[in-house]
Amino acid sequence: MPIKIAFIGAGSIGFTRRLVADLLTVPEFANVEFAFTDINARNLNMVAEICRRDIAANGLQTRIRATTNRRAALQGANYVFCVVRIGGIEAFQHDIDIPLRYGVDQCVGDTLCAGGIMYAQRGIAAILSFCKDIREVAAPDCLLLNYANPMAMMTWAANKYGGVRCVGLCHGVQHGHWQIAQVLGLEQKDVDIICAGINHQTWYVSVSTGGRDLTGKLLAAFEKHPEFSKTEKVRIDMLRRFGYYSTESNGHLSEYVPWYRKRPDEIKKWIDLGSWINGETGGYLRVVTEGRNWFREEFGRGKRPEPMKYTPENRSSEHGSYILEGMETGRIYRGHFNLVNRATITNLPPDAIVEAPGYVDRHGFNTPSVGDLPLGCAAVCNASISVQRLGVEAAVHGDDTLLRQAMLMDPLVGAVCNPPEVWQMVDDFLVAQAEWLPQYRRAIKAAKERVAKGPRLKTKNYQGAARLKTRSMAELRRVEKKNPRAGH
Repeated sequence: MPIKIAFIGAGSIGFTRRLVADLLTVPEFANVEFAFTDINARNLNMVAEICRRDIAANGLQTRIRATTNRRAALQGANYVFCVVRIGGIEAFQHDIDIPLRYGVDQCVGDTLCAGGIMYAQRGIAAILSFCKDIREVAAPDCLLLNYANPMAMMTWAANKYGGVRCVGLCHGVQHGHWQIAQVLGLEQKDVDIICAGINHQTWYVSVSTGGRDLTGKLLAAFEKHPEFSKTEKVRIDMLRRFGYYSTESNGHLSEYVPWYRKRPDEIKKWIDLGSWINGETGGYLRVVTEGRNWFREEFGRGKRPEPMKYTPENRSSEHGSYILEGMETGRIYRGHFNLVNRATITNLPPDAIVEAPGYVDRHGFNTPSVGDLPLGCAAVCNASISVQRLGVEAAVHGDDTLLRQAMLMDPLVGAVCNPPEVWQMVDDFLVAQAEWLPQYRRAIKAAKERVAKGPRLKTKNYQGAARLKTRSMAELRRVEKKNPRAGH
């Protein structure tokens, strides 16, 4: 029987189409069965159509079944990719806008900080439901590959409470590896790294080439690089003060720690507006909103993207396809995976989800011991892990006291807000996102009563220190005309 690969949240064109292309680059996977499922039938059917066109253009007969019936899609599945965004752009808008009323200025808001914590509350309720279906109808020992953010909290909940094998995947390590090679003037294949920590706060604790340790040369190399010295100021400052480069982008990293976004008049000193990922307020929300609008309108007008070519040189560095290849063919793959720590990183808690190097083959994942992280790096990670643990337990048990404590302990929220403001902000979130938080019914009812009764702490009509306007379709078309594919 061919292996069956299911995608939950398959209406996400970026991840779904890319991963299908990567998987079908492997000759042994030509006859796999794909099952796509999503709650949004329109997006699901659009992505399925595009993937089928790609498959036909590459001369393959691989079948895709698309259905809004999740259990039917998961029936007999050997592997399940989770690429969901629970609550869609509507909930994401709340993740950015509600904290801004309290002065909390985020770039992305999907991993930590106020937005990431609330994203976890929605996502964990959903992923535990996915896990139930996997346990009941998928193939025995089915592997769940989670690409959904907040990566660590989602993967933590699935492993501890979901009863399925789950690995979290991200591409931050690969991109930072490329940057390091760039500043050192070397080919990426010639730069050896050991990278360890937690997702989006993983540290390149060893960088070498030809047996020569170059870790200590990174600061000077980044400081003199003509592009990164301007676009990666937060990462370079963290490198300067902690001694090691971090995987995550400037904008992401700036909202995970208390120092770079707490004073509105200083934020622009640390970010660059050339690209949203460098620190723009609500930058990712703007980009995904523009992308969704562009894709829906262009698709509705009959425009289709050029078919992808399933060739080795076009295969991406996303871990997913390589993991399945290793497990099904026995070819060894070395990557960085998000798994339960146990004793992989010895000065981080054993129950945490850590990102560390490992190997995959027919026997599954093999993660060697990294040992201790440098003390400063471990301290940064441990601060985030405490928030993650509170966030996971809050989401699983519908405990709004733990949710408020997670917000209070978050590094950036705690740097900006006092306790009464945090308590009121959580009430605002519970009321605004009630439809995606079934585990908080009682807390939502009480929050609605408090919001209605008052008195209320004064909030701000604040758009952030570096917010750009979401572009209209007309504006995007003008950009596209000048520079094809730059408008979306």
